[in-house]
Amino acid sequence: MSRKPELTTLCYIEKDNKYLMMHRVKKEKDTNKDKYIGVGGHFEYGESPDECLLREVREETGLTLLEYKARGIVTFIYGDKNRPEERIVEYMHLYTATEFEGELIECDEGELEWIDKSAVYELPIWEGDKIFFRLLEERDDYFSLKLVYTETDELIETEIN
Repeated sequence: MSRKPELTTLCYIEKDNKYLMMHRVKKEKDTNKDKYIGVGGHFEYGESPDECLLREVREETGLTLLEYKARGIVTFIYGDKNRPEERIVEYMHLYTATEFEGELIECDEGELEWIDKSAVYELPIWEGDKIFFRLLEERDDYFSLKLVYTETDELIETEIN
């Protein structure tokens, strides 16, 4: 029996040519341990992508988004390709946000940092994240990106529509 796919959101909040990113250093068992990612998380039952985005951003940062845009859908597949029934599939709704209100709070999942957009590629990030950062820079339309990783976190396949 195959697993159900995970549904998530991820947002890159922008200010002064910087992204708000989370350095995931606070949880021991964390798929993203020691990496920099945006803010977001898993859907609660019955939530729309926008509702999940707004709730997760508020919970993790204390900020309320005032202007945001859905930029794409990223399909992640990871695990042993010889055991497809055990692979994890995640559909991540990717957003950017340019207006918000509130003050940053302490987050129990990682350290929030404003990172210059030009420095993002030098950080410890997933190989596939470099692809969607490039798409965020180069495109204004909604895109679909598929990223396939091995069980050892090696990116082995990409597909952009």
